[in-house]
Amino acid sequence: MNKSPLILQIVCLLITGSSFPALAQTNSSPASTNLIILPEPIPDPLERINRGLWAVNEAAMKGVIKPTAKVYRTLMPPTFRIGISNVGRNLQYPRRALSNILQERWTGARDESYRFLCNSVLGMGGFLDVASEFRIPVSEADFGQTFGKWGWDPSFYLMLPLMGPSSDRDAVGGAVDSASNPIAYFSPYNYIPTGIVYNNLTDTVDGYVRRTDSEADAYSLLRYVYALQRNERPVDWTVEGEPHAPTMETMRFALFGVGDRHFPERGAKRIIRAPATGRDLPYNLWLQPKAAPMVYLLPGIGAHRLNSGALAVAELLYGHGYSVVTVSSAFNFEFIERALGADLPGYSPSDVQDLHKVLTQIDRELVRDYPARLGSRALTGYSLGAFHTLLLAAHAGNSPSLLQFDRFLSIDSPVRLMHGIGQLDSLYNAALEWPADERTARIDQLFSKVAALASGPLNSESELRLSSIESRFLIGLAFRLNLRDVLFTTQSRKNQGVLKQPLDKWKREPVYREIMNYSFTDYLHLFVEPYYKTRGIDLANQETLRTASDLRSFESAYRNMDKVRVIANEDDFLLAPEDVQWLSATFGSRARLFPRGGHLGNLAEAPVQEAILNALEGLGETTIGSNIVAATPKPRRAPVQSPRGYSARGSKMGF
Repeated sequence: MNKSPLILQIVCLLITGSSFPALAQTNSSPASTNLIILPEPIPDPLERINRGLWAVNEAAMKGVIKPTAKVYRTLMPPTFRIGISNVGRNLQYPRRALSNILQERWTGARDESYRFLCNSVLGMGGFLDVASEFRIPVSEADFGQTFGKWGWDPSFYLMLPLMGPSSDRDAVGGAVDSASNPIAYFSPYNYIPTGIVYNNLTDTVDGYVRRTDSEADAYSLLRYVYALQRNERPVDWTVEGEPHAPTMETMRFALFGVGDRHFPERGAKRIIRAPATGRDLPYNLWLQPKAAPMVYLLPGIGAHRLNSGALAVAELLYGHGYSVVTVSSAFNFEFIERALGADLPGYSPSDVQDLHKVLTQIDRELVRDYPARLGSRALTGYSLGAFHTLLLAAHAGNSPSLLQFDRFLSIDSPVRLMHGIGQLDSLYNAALEWPADERTARIDQLFSKVAALASGPLNSESELRLSSIESRFLIGLAFRLNLRDVLFTTQSRKNQGVLKQPLDKWKREPVYREIMNYSFTDYLHLFVEPYYKTRGIDLANQETLRTASDLRSFESAYRNMDKVRVIANEDDFLLAPEDVQWLSATFGSRARLFPRGGHLGNLAEAPVQEAILNALEGLGETTIGSNIVAATPKPRRAPVQSPRGYSARGSKMGF
């Protein structure tokens, strides 16, 4: 199966900014219909068949490749696996050389010839990549790419059995690629390429499965990624006007990932019965070998428990002596389908109540299974997870039967959700600043730029070279794609009759195109408000809405709540200047404000990670029955940071 990575979902992040239409408006149709038309990556007329084959491929990866890969990695050391991969690449020299020649890339053909000779002679038939040590450049090329150079544009998307994403052009090109390999004509050596593909998959399958499991629709995302990767058009790097600093800062969140790629697998996936639905809900646990404080982590809007950001925060905390539990966001498809008591998320008191019940159930089962291992409890959240953390802190005393926390830590929380909603819509609508007759072409060119940026390592010195409109639209698009998943998930669960297109999980493109016309404001007015009105909650009432969505409603409680800590950035586009002032005045020394970073864009920086660890200091007692036992975290060491050059080929980064 093609292991094509799930690069950023167009550099996904979360919650952002400007003003929005008055809440009194009650449109009966989306306000932005057909104003922003996204370019079609590759037409998918065979979507039903392709999704069926995708399901077969997923079953093979999860049911065959992943379990056997663990055994294979145990038997075969990393040096051997890398060597086999090197041999496989060396055997593909004819494909690369011929394709470079047919594209008139003479330098590429020369470099690949040098590499082949060097590795074949000095590298034991290619087992060792000596050419890279000699800094001989790599020039990847294939026949699908060659056909594209000759003018053959893909006509339709294909999902190939056990091979992964392709197109009519690249499927033919792949057949020619295979035919160009000399060993394909000599039995039994013609089985070698299959063995090499398996060898390569064994080192990537865990991450692949984790990324696809954390996506509401990995098929759709992979289709976009595939189209971007196969885009050979030249990129216009011209930047018009001054960049938008807050959104550019926010994109640095892409640097925040696990330092140890094996960290996710070192945790345990566990399951509880969700109190609100009675359905099984997974969560992930990293438990210290001895008694230690326990941190429950709530990620941002739409983020999965195994999202890159959630894993990075978990690794930071676990590396400093805390046990950690991650659960998916109340706006994530997994939580919506399995644990949400309402038909759809959006009314924060209800969402937080469901989250609190889930965390209580998790804690009770962990106490049962590990009675001497759980210390003081802390609740930590970032972005929307931070807002839910603060809202839960304000309401925790009203539910004494539920889990009570010893510390609350909020990282980059919005203060007013309605302001955040306006920001999200405004960012997406940044594309409207382009002339209407150029808009789709400009977006297409922007996607080409994103593909070029994502093709190599992204580090702190990377120059993104995005204009203000481009960076704002990209982040707005990331949120709009998240809203698309929320709407498809909730309406498939219980259709409110607002959407006109059928909700067919095997053919989603028509309804996806319709959903993309709905803004977050539309979601509030056309879906959330009508639903809760049937339950006796009038969100059109400003006081009801304020209590549900504005942290300032609980100012007096927060002033007297010593166990709450806040970390925020002054240039976060989720926060208006008065919100920053309110955080500082309300939480005082319990708030740590950084002058820059946008929304979560500085989480990879040492001062912010140090602030996170400082905010959790003092959680050093373990309660066992009526006895108190010391449970001190590991000695402080340098914060865990992502390595320079952390690949931009990550999964969607939800906030």
